[in-house]
Amino acid sequence: MDLKSSFKSDLNKEQKLSTLLDECYKNYLKNYTYKRIHDLKSQLMGIDIIFTHKSSGNSFYIDEKAQLDYINDDLPTFAFELQYEKGGFLKKGWLFDENKSTNFYSLITGIYSDEPEKFTSCKITFVNREKLIELLSNKGINNSSLSAYIESNTAQNGKLIIDELNSKNEGYLFFSSSNKKEKPVNLILKLEFLLNENVGKRFC
Repeated sequence: MDLKSSFKSDLNKEQKLSTLLDECYKNYLKNYTYKRIHDLKSQLMGIDIIFTHKSSGNSFYIDEKAQLDYINDDLPTFAFELQYEKGGFLKKGWLFDENKSTNFYSLITGIYSDEPEKFTSCKITFVNREKLIELLSNKGINNSSLSAYIESNTAQNGKLIIDELNSKNEGYLFFSSSNKKEKPVNLILKLEFLLNENVGKRFC
């Protein structure tokens, strides 16, 4: 598949998923109104949707993250981006990017397509970004500590267990240096861990 057809395929998946997500938001977040954001500047700041509480008027910026590479599968984990390469340069991932305005991540997993050209079900886990960063910090995990692991394991490919997390129940680092062009390094976290620590809430 060439880059152009791959881009069209990804865009088609995103559009189909948005239709399903809109239904879920309307059904499960009835106390909120929401508006999808389409301008690139806001999206680059980590804002895909703005939710506004009908009573208080308080607004929250949502960054949607979907496991679109795993259709008809239900992974127990989610990848939080730490760094990647683009055009020969190292770029900072979205998790510890101070320029992001995100209040909540909308993590979409368990995406199933039981009908042709349609996504029929998914799981949505809202994760409070501030609480997540605080949880990680309390465990001794921050951008500096993870960068130290990355710099000490430049030849790593695949899973790397770190001292601060229980790899079975909480998470680990993952290097995709050989199978992905951008060579991302992600912090893989168990979704149940985030739910149990009250930084995430699942619906739909």
